[in-house]
Amino acid sequence: MYKIILLPFVFVAMLGAELVNGVSAVVKGEAITLHDVKEEMRLSNTSATDARDILIRKKLEAAEIEERKISVNSTEVYEDIKKMAASNKMSIDQLYDKVRESNGLSSAEFKEKIKEKLLSQKLYSAIAYASMEAPDEDAMKEYYELHKEEFSRPKAFVVTLYSSPNEEALRKKMSTPVFSSSEVKVEERTLPYDTISPELAQLLEKTEPKSFTPIIMDQKGAYMSFYLKEMQKPSTNSYEEMKNQLSNLVMGEKREQVLSDYFARLRGNADIVMVREAK
Repeated sequence: MYKIILLPFVFVAMLGAELVNGVSAVVKGEAITLHDVKEEMRLSNTSATDARDILIRKKLEAAEIEERKISVNSTEVYEDIKKMAASNKMSIDQLYDKVRESNGLSSAEFKEKIKEKLLSQKLYSAIAYASMEAPDEDAMKEYYELHKEEFSRPKAFVVTLYSSPNEEALRKKMSTPVFSSSEVKVEERTLPYDTISPELAQLLEKTEPKSFTPIIMDQKGAYMSFYLKEMQKPSTNSYEEMKNQLSNLVMGEKREQVLSDYFARLRGNADIVMVREAK
């Protein structure tokens, strides 16, 4: 009789030990496993501590989203994917293929990630909306003076444009300059900053001189990469030139501070149990 009663308890104790061994933290009764932490470390290329903090934040966000009854429908997800594909000059199928190739995500998993992003955006807007006011002239001028170096930009980019309908041939040409192929077109260009799209300007500004940009697609579906030879002498935009953007920049900074403070308070008040670190 006693054996029949004791065995289940022994089994539960053993099971409980195994569960604890596999858990990194518990947030409001929801477990974050060591596997979750290691996967986040891989995806975010970050430390175990930072990965666990990211996952704790996600758990807190999920609880807030549920409490506030925030939702996202399939149409919203599809529209966001369509915009993403258009901004990358790809079809939706090409975008799915690229995501699968670079991140190993299926289209269903990618859609779930987009849904999570949109839910978070709605949550952030709901939190920040009640705490923010548009900045006045003094606040924008102060921001401009403090960040003046950020408003300098190159006059032009001197590049070599490599393009091809065959991505493999393009990659080979980029890695082996002496490689010759009729499928790869090479053009020397000077691109004035004011004549190119903001997306391309941003891509080139982030590229180190004497190196290639990541491969992107043009409007006709061909693959291309820019070899940045040099950025011509930078110039600084005046306050009046930047005035329309400054309001958004100041609001963005305030928004980040509001969200940071909000989730710090939320974390401080939440029921969070740290169990063990991932290695």
